[in-house]
Amino acid sequence: MSYYHRLGQIPRKRHTQFRQPDGSLYSEQLVGTLGFHGVSSLLYHVHPPTQIKHVGEPKPYAPKLLKDRPLQPEHLRTLAQTTTGGDYLAARQTLLGNADVTMSICNPTEKQMGYYYKNAQADEVIFVHEGRGELWSQMGKVAFEPGDYVVVPRTIIHQLHFEEGPVRLMIVESFSPVETVRRYRNHFGQLLEHSPYCERDMRPPTELLPHDQPEGDYLVQVKKEGMLHQLTYAHSPFDVVGWDGYFYPYAFSIHDFEPITGRLHQPPPVHQTFEGHNFVICSFVPRLFDYHPLSIPAPYNHANVDSDEVLYYVAGNFMSRKGVDLASFTWHPTGLPHGPHPGTVEASLGKKETHELAVMVDTFRPLYLTETALPYVDARYPMSWNPGFVPDPPRSADLMD
Repeated sequence: MSYYHRLGQIPRKRHTQFRQPDGSLYSEQLVGTLGFHGVSSLLYHVHPPTQIKHVGEPKPYAPKLLKDRPLQPEHLRTLAQTTTGGDYLAARQTLLGNADVTMSICNPTEKQMGYYYKNAQADEVIFVHEGRGELWSQMGKVAFEPGDYVVVPRTIIHQLHFEEGPVRLMIVESFSPVETVRRYRNHFGQLLEHSPYCERDMRPPTELLPHDQPEGDYLVQVKKEGMLHQLTYAHSPFDVVGWDGYFYPYAFSIHDFEPITGRLHQPPPVHQTFEGHNFVICSFVPRLFDYHPLSIPAPYNHANVDSDEVLYYVAGNFMSRKGVDLASFTWHPTGLPHGPHPGTVEASLGKKETHELAVMVDTFRPLYLTETALPYVDARYPMSWNPGFVPDPPRSADLMD
């Protein structure tokens, strides 16, 4: 996120004495990116954030990428998978990935996390398909609800707390910083007037967590290089009395994305919402269709010469597809043309608007299915463009509130 925010108590000048009521110094911590050249925030802890009490055995936590599958379009049907495990980390199932980005589903049954979590090498974008709750971090609380993207920069220690009811998440993990779209920003970093969203739509942390927790054993699970490292600290990582800067978690609702429309069909870049190194995240939202009298609302066939295209279906009826469930992924890899299913082009003529919701991830290096994804594969999907093909009926109901 590229605008300044502050919360709690901070001294007037950086790197100066800031004392607690008992006269001792608060412990200052700089959290930032790209050495000392990226965005950063300064946090003020009651206790030094370095007091490790115990280092446990790391646990393997990496997907197995399948690099020997045939080149073909894929449809992963995850709707029937209403739960994927216990707590937030146990429930994550990575389905697609490469060296730049991974995509996972996560439908936890446990509503609280009995530990803290930090991704030491990747930003995470959590798309909330179902469920409500709060992200708790060193920087405070961020409430979320269906339709929210919750962006958690790397190294931010956090927990997710869910309200009662089903939870269905799609998580994009980025091994580079996740940023707002460059062409929508001026050289000062402010979002421009033609951007489909603005700073008012971003929801930064609003309330710090209690910082007077007792000394004890506070387990932080740190994800790095395919392992979950187990570090126990003497004090709560949420013992922050104040902070300021440009580096923090935030939420942004897909419902606040303002679609860009035109007289003729607009290409996918108009839906772009975030970007990272070698990939983009896009939001397909309810919008008016093209208004040329002879326009074709359905997208034209196109070849992915340089990118893999993944769509995650959230709500509504995606007019260019047949037999695709909500909570499904479709993946159209580099090297193959793809386009609307038979009959959908004619059916789109004269349509004035759409009420679909979907999240798209386009990557600029090839993706791979994981071993975990195999039970979700729709084996008939590669042939679904043939005349007379009858797809399995979608089993979806509208999941969004």
